[in-house]
Amino acid sequence: MAGVLDGVDQRTKLAGHNRFELLLFKLSGRQQRFGINVFKVKEVIQCPQLTQIPKANSVICGVAHLRGETIPVLDLAMSIGMPPLNRGEGAYVIVTEYNRGVQGFMVASVDRIINIGWDAVNAPPGGSGRNSYLTAVTEFEDELIEVIDVEKVMKEVIGSREQAQEELVEEGLSQAEDRVLVVDDSLVARNQVKKVCEQVGLECELHKDGLDAWEHLQELSEQGVDISEHYTMIISDVEMPRMDGYTLATKIKNDPLMKDVYLILHTSLSGVFNSSMVEKVGANEFLAKFEPDELIKTIQNQLKRYHAQFDN
Repeated sequence: MAGVLDGVDQRTKLAGHNRFELLLFKLSGRQQRFGINVFKVKEVIQCPQLTQIPKANSVICGVAHLRGETIPVLDLAMSIGMPPLNRGEGAYVIVTEYNRGVQGFMVASVDRIINIGWDAVNAPPGGSGRNSYLTAVTEFEDELIEVIDVEKVMKEVIGSREQAQEELVEEGLSQAEDRVLVVDDSLVARNQVKKVCEQVGLECELHKDGLDAWEHLQELSEQGVDISEHYTMIISDVEMPRMDGYTLATKIKNDPLMKDVYLILHTSLSGVFNSSMVEKVGANEFLAKFEPDELIKTIQNQLKRYHAQFDN
């Protein structure tokens, strides 16, 4: 795998074109391949020596010491309800950066990187078991590729604070007609944003991907609804099946009947390219998700701006 991720930063040019690159891997000797967005990946390494953590979650294989940093390594197979991996020689670790933290996911083998359009990625089938850990599916070489909902895995294994600190909540900012459109393909991420919005009394409408949200906005617009008055703000993920957040933002900001709505993009992806892409597509703000204290400050600042324009 040496060099497989060389030049990852150059791949950011795909962002905003409703395309991305998927790193394919396996969690057992079976043929089923899984995927993870390359932008989430810092590097892929042979499994290093791990230091065990007493009383840790059984999914955590231990911690690795990489370049002066100590990171937890999770058995990704166990995380989604599959039998544990052989943690001996031969396993790989996909080192990722999510929500401002670095962690490793142990996998059985790593295959290749594929370039694919978000419009070729669909929501996973319903049901329980492993399907509940999927955020999307796509096809490659006549095979179904399953994309894992890493936010759900992280929440269940490592945990996270889902609400902002109470002392940060400002009373009386929201009004009865205030509503927020939340767009995210991860059920966990949607509910995290929803809980923070509800802390300041905001009504939330939830949509599972960019295309779902865009069709909803178009329908409202055709009914004569002023989107910038109907929604106090839109908070959208970036990486989503069918239509990514950058494409959704571009469509909204290019539509004369929607362009004035306040649009916040948020993502677990790392890299400075996100800030430049936000400016390129015309979004109003960018947040690295999920940090509830920062999110609530951003929401409250927009509430103040939103209501100030009607008070003047």
